[in-house]
Amino acid sequence: MARPTLDPQLLPPGPHAFKAMILAAGLGRRMRPLTEHTPKPLLVAGGKPLIQWQIERLKRAGYCDLVINHAHLGARLEAALGDGDRLGVKIAWSREPEPLETAGGIATALGLLGEVPFLVSNGDVYAEFDYARLLPVLEDMAGNPDHLAHLVLVDNPPHHPDGDFSLVDGRVTDHAFLTFSGIACYRPELFAGVAPMTKVRLAPLLRAAMQKGQVSGEHFAGRWEDVGTPERLRQLDVDLSSLAREKDQG
Repeated sequence: MARPTLDPQLLPPGPHAFKAMILAAGLGRRMRPLTEHTPKPLLVAGGKPLIQWQIERLKRAGYCDLVINHAHLGARLEAALGDGDRLGVKIAWSREPEPLETAGGIATALGLLGEVPFLVSNGDVYAEFDYARLLPVLEDMAGNPDHLAHLVLVDNPPHHPDGDFSLVDGRVTDHAFLTFSGIACYRPELFAGVAPMTKVRLAPLLRAAMQKGQVSGEHFAGRWEDVGTPERLRQLDVDLSSLAREKDQG
């Protein structure tokens, strides 16, 4: 059965009206003891919490309507960021009793995200990615019900040498040559079979859509850091602090 096309009246009034979701519900086990009292997205590098770097980049690209999920120490995230007004954005919170994995968390937040495609990124990474690049992708997805997802892939980091997926003529395939950055665009229909408040992984949904040619992608060669250990956090802090000093002196 053909998928229904999206009602034009549901489309955002402009390209910058697409929403973005920041995933922030992880437990941060590998970051302990740092995450015993601080949620991982609030860990600081270069003078700012990791999630604030993401919010500022999203805002510069025009994504000012944000949804953030949380579970572990979520009250501290809300206390730190509030409704987003201090950072010039609007934040809606999706609260999970426990981390629901990526697909479960997104499905739980669909009521806040609406019925049009949306951007998703992780709150505990550092990425010098221009999110404005994804606005044309979201516009295409809004008018194409068979374009369910678009993934941003990066070179395999040392701690993940085997990769996740690969790109062939702009389509993502299930061969592990590149690493999924966590930055992506999705149509809500990708999560239609996932009940809210259930723990569901994202990869099986993506692989099913890949087999139907419904997942596009791109390769980002810029700086992307999965801040998964205290050592990586310290190195990122050193790098960003050094860049800030160079900028001040220049």
